[in-house]
Amino acid sequence: MDIKALLVSDKDVLGGQHVFAGTRVPVEALFDHLEAGVSLDEFLDDFPTVSREQAIAILDIANKVMNSTNLEQLYAAVA
Repeated sequence: MDIKALLVSDKDVLGGQHVFAGTRVPVEALFDHLEAGVSLDEFLDDFPTVSREQAIAILDIANKVMNSTNLEQLYAAVA
């Protein structure tokens, strides 16, 4: 899935936070829930406008970024 089809950032929607496309759900909410020990299924129950496909695609992208062999590029991305 294309990242541009997954994420939207609009200053008029939640002050420009990255949200799942077609929703007002911040992507950060997914990671906050997982960090708190909430399962993906529970997250999806809490935010029914986010599809399982969207959530898994975001996790896949995060995994690819974190497993990148170019550490300098990763540092630049999170700076």
